[in-house]
Amino acid sequence: MYVFLPSTLPALATVLDEGRVRVPVAFAADTDDEEAEYEAMYAAAEESLRLLAQDPAAPRRRVVLAANLADHLVEEEGRQGPDVVRVRITGESIPYKRLASAHIDDEAAAPDIAEAAADPDSDAADGHELMWYALQELRHLLA
Repeated sequence: MYVFLPSTLPALATVLDEGRVRVPVAFAADTDDEEAEYEAMYAAAEESLRLLAQDPAAPRRRVVLAANLADHLVEEEGRQGPDVVRVRITGESIPYKRLASAHIDDEAAAPDIAEAAADPDSDAADGHELMWYALQELRHLLA
């Protein structure tokens, strides 16, 4: 199952150092539809905003990690939308090798992401698309 894990840049640095992802919640499409996967990714991006609100020192960029997990490692917790489910990952963490990619805001989006993190009713982040990164690019991105 392809799942989307909300994160932040400091948490991503920890993932790269530890080789594991610890996440309390994730999102998945309940169909193989590309549009549903897009919606699941942006559900995780919304959760990333909540994480940013809890960490004022984190750079104001949403981070979503995509991972391929065996179905038995994922338990549905509830619906997040018509084609998106909120899921819980069984076990303590996900090995780095299970990650497929990262999706991160461009630096230019930071002011709008800051506004959206400070005000949950703000739609300031809506105009920004997450950029796709291959795993081998992540250390360079954080440098």
